Amino acid sequence: MRVLTDPVETGAVTICLPEDVQAEIIDVPLEFLADREWHVRRPRPDSGICAEAAKLIRAAKRPVIVSGGGVIYSDAHAALANFVEATGIPVGVSQAGVGSLNWDHPQMTGSVGATGTTASNRLAAKADLVIGIGTRYSDFTTASRTAWQNNDVKFININVGSFDAFKHGSATPIVADARETLVELSTELKGYAIDASYAKEIADEKAQWDKAVDAAFVDRKLAKPSQTEIIGAVQAASDPRDVLICAAGSLPGDLHKLWRVRDQLGYHVEYAFSCMGYEIAAGLGVARADSSRTPIVMVGDGSYLMMHTEMVSAVAEGLKFVIVLIQNHGFASIGHLSEDVGSERYGTKSRFRDGKGNNFETGDVLPVDLATNAESLGMNVIRINESPNAIADLSAAMKVAKAHPTATLIHINSDPLLYAPGGEAWWEVPIPAVSTLESTQKAYANYSEARKAQKKYLGKGASERK
Repeated sequence: MRVLTDPVETGAVTICLPEDVQAEIIDVPLEFLADREWHVRRPRPDSGICAEAAKLIRAAKRPVIVSGGGVIYSDAHAALANFVEATGIPVGVSQAGVGSLNWDHPQMTGSVGATGTTASNRLAAKADLVIGIGTRYSDFTTASRTAWQNNDVKFININVGSFDAFKHGSATPIVADARETLVELSTELKGYAIDASYAKEIADEKAQWDKAVDAAFVDRKLAKPSQTEIIGAVQAASDPRDVLICAAGSLPGDLHKLWRVRDQLGYHVEYAFSCMGYEIAAGLGVARADSSRTPIVMVGDGSYLMMHTEMVSAVAEGLKFVIVLIQNHGFASIGHLSEDVGSERYGTKSRFRDGKGNNFETGDVLPVDLATNAESLGMNVIRINESPNAIADLSAAMKVAKAHPTATLIHINSDPLLYAPGGEAWWEVPIPAVSTLESTQKAYANYSEARKAQKKYLGKGASERK
């Protein structure tokens, strides 16, 4: 419990004991088992540190906020909203930070980094001050250290963990609770607001991205719709308190920039390590944790094949959640990445082996029936047939699934070659320097050029950063 109630160390705990030890007797003091009330501490900012941070914010011309999972853990949703409504500073969110603000909040510019929106990434590129709140600045969030292009950019990092508070040569690391710090900063910045011209730029960028999402959600009447159209249909059928769950593949990247979150706990995406197979087990866990919310799991066929057996537990327990299984007949995300790095989608398609060509690229598609597989495990299954009405049928299926008393899986085929709108960001994936493939040679040349935009934030001075 000490770990579970520690704001820095808190996290999942797994206790593993050998079977012979499990059978042994151990004396435990009764006091150890007695009821006890535990309090989660909220470290306050050091005296004077918020005044120092406020000076940097007032001096900045183009400040931005990167909101991470620490805002959610701190229950700082309202404090952040109050802070940005008073100051006008825009908010970009990491994967863990989605839910920090609702999608339609005027200062919410959406996801930032490699899977970010054009709004957040354009503002980030010109920022002269980054206020990181509860973020660990993962490689995706920083777009592999290319997100902030201003050579004089400074960082104010608010984090309960000192390791993260000092990242990127933070000018003012604040090792404290996010909510308590925001409240104190709001007092220090009373009367301050960004310039009107900057406020207009933020509004314009947000409006432009919102239009791009609207366009991505339009039903194009395709027999195999795009993943973005599927996300749009699921979004439209969801309620504000539903919990969107995902973990791996191309879905987290698309959802990060496209999902319009309306509740601080409405988005649960495990993307720290692209944890394939987490999705369905997580749906089970969320259903157990809060029966007043409907978990909606979105998963591709690659991740489904890795781990889907917790559906049996869901059936046994009568738990209610919705699974939207998107069939790509292969690994769509790795296929796209493989193409980007010049490897031509090798080995990412679910096809019969071509004995003559000695590959799995040209054979017929494998006759894998995942809908029947789910039915065999006792799941209620709705199949969406390939037709121009696929998205309309998906919308109707979502209503049926949400009204069903137990878990339901909706199966739909998708075209993995239809992509979501880009966010004008880069992610570093090393490419072989020597290859006989022309596509790899070209990708390496592009990679070498893109690396030139990477910044080192720990130089002797801000003006010397290159």
